[in-house]
Amino acid sequence: FHYNSEICHLQKFTADWLMSQTKHRPQVAIICGSGLGMLADTLKCQDSFAYSDIPGFPQSTVQGHAGRLVFGELKGKSCVCMQGRFHMYEGHSLLKTTFPVRVFKLLGVETLFVTNAAGSLADCLQPGDIMIIKDHVNFPGLVGLNPLCGPNDDKFGPRFPAMSGCYDKNLRCLAMEIAKQLGVAGLMQEGVYAMVGGPNFETIAEARLLHRLGVDAVGMSTAPEVVVATHCGLRVFGLSLITNKVVKSYEDSDSVNHEGVLEVGRLRSHTVQQLVTELIGRMEINNNNTNNAA
Repeated sequence: FHYNSEICHLQKFTADWLMSQTKHRPQVAIICGSGLGMLADTLKCQDSFAYSDIPGFPQSTVQGHAGRLVFGELKGKSCVCMQGRFHMYEGHSLLKTTFPVRVFKLLGVETLFVTNAAGSLADCLQPGDIMIIKDHVNFPGLVGLNPLCGPNDDKFGPRFPAMSGCYDKNLRCLAMEIAKQLGVAGLMQEGVYAMVGGPNFETIAEARLLHRLGVDAVGMSTAPEVVVATHCGLRVFGLSLITNKVVKSYEDSDSVNHEGVLEVGRLRSHTVQQLVTELIGRMEINNNNTNNAA
């Protein structure tokens, strides 16, 4: 389960196979969370591949994750979009859950967008709100479940990468500016995301602990992908669609379910699509990326 030469060769093989199947050379990659796969529908001149047809790619088993890799153009920029991600709770190792990120790096991607569905711990975040991720707490990583464990591949990044600025500040500021122009600033704020292992939702005691630690929203993904992306020099922008309030009181009879999560995703899909589309259109791309590991 540690990174090794076999995984390295498989990532290169996967990237080479994809480049032989499409003329698109993506600069931006988007990982879609639960119920947010519609982002791929905005791409023009699409080439799409089922995960099951891509050499080395894991399979997504979660409802709301279509399991397709879609290449195309968005606002004049070449993009690749994952309709469905991979999770620890599906039984995938962290090397598998983050496998696509290094493939994206080998394809020439410079910027990674990560989206997820998350539960709100902050009193000011309501279902339907959008939280721009300014930082995360990677609970699996704190106990040694880190995708960077094992031998370090120096061509991707250093042995001990800093994570203090992993969510790009300029992109976060630009996203807030765009939200104001779209008239949806009231739905958006920055916050701290925490990843837990899942697949069960949090107990009340766990929710209270996370809240006291300063966590604003919680989910079961994203952090490992961001760790690997930061390690290999990708710029990262993250957002959480708030789909439910996490229960923090023993007197509260409410409970969360995955169907409700998907329904909020459908209701807010147009807003998220607008925001991401405009952000990609207005952000700058460095066409002379010297960090490309390919």
